[in-house]
Amino acid sequence: MNVKDLKVGCQTFTWEMLGDRFTGGPDDLLKAIADGGYAGIEITDTMIGGYAGKPAEFAAALKSSGLALISFAFGSKSGFTLKDEIGADLETARRWIDFVANFPDALVSIGSATVVSNGPRDDKFAIAAELYNKAGELGRKAGVQIAVHPSSHHNTLLFDRADYDAIFALLDADLVGWVPDTGHILRGHKDMADTLTTYRDRIRYIHLKDVDANGTWAMLGKGVCDTSQVIEIAGTAPNFNGWLVLEEESDTAAADPAGAVQTNRQTMRGYGA
Repeated sequence: MNVKDLKVGCQTFTWEMLGDRFTGGPDDLLKAIADGGYAGIEITDTMIGGYAGKPAEFAAALKSSGLALISFAFGSKSGFTLKDEIGADLETARRWIDFVANFPDALVSIGSATVVSNGPRDDKFAIAAELYNKAGELGRKAGVQIAVHPSSHHNTLLFDRADYDAIFALLDADLVGWVPDTGHILRGHKDMADTLTTYRDRIRYIHLKDVDANGTWAMLGKGVCDTSQVIEIAGTAPNFNGWLVLEEESDTAAADPAGAVQTNRQTMRGYGA
C-alpha cells in the first residue's frame, strides 16, 4: 500500500475523556473532526447520542460533514471477562453490528478485556475470547468485520506482550481482527514493531497515539512512537484497510480537543498521509 492510499480518521475519545466538561453532542464532534481535515470518524457507544438506533439519520449527518464511518467502538461494565454477562454483551454487540451494517466497510471495534472481578487471570482470557469469537460470528452473518482493541488503561487484561500472545492464541483470526493502538502497545511493551509484524495478518486499521518515554500521553510526533515505521509495517499487512485513526489523550487535547486533533492532522501530512 502506498502512503498516498492512506486515509486519516479521528476517534471521539478525545472529547469523551473530558467527561462532564464536554457538553456538546455528536453533531459537534462531526463538525470539529471535519473542520480538522479528517476523512473519517470512529465513534463510540458513549458519544453516539441521539443517533443510536437511527443509522439513516447518522448516515445523513456524516454525508453532510463529508465523513465516512470507519468504525463503531463499544465497551462493557463486564470488562468482557464475566461469564454470566456474555449473553448480555453479545446482545449489545448484535445491536451495534446491526447499526454498523448500514455503513459500507465500517467495522465494530470491541474494547479491551478488563479485570472487574476476583479469580484466576487465565480464566478471564478464555471468557473474553469466547465473547470476541462469538461476536465475530455475529459480525460475519451480518457482513460486518469485528476487531478487538487492547488498551493499557487501569486493570486491562491486555497490557504486555504475554497478554497479547495469550488472547491472540485464543481468537479465531478469520472472525476477529485487531485494532493495534500504538500508544497502548508502547505503554505495555517496548517491542511495538515486533508485535505489529508478528500479528500483522490480524490488523484491520490502526489507532495512532503517542507517549513519552515514561508512558505519559503525548501529542502525535512529540513522543517515542515511530510513526513512519508503523506506516511501513501497515503497508505489509494483508487485511489493513488503509485507515489511520488518530486518538489523542494528552493534556494538550484535554485543554483544547478541536485544536489538538487539528494539529495531529497537520502532523500526519508530514508523513504524506
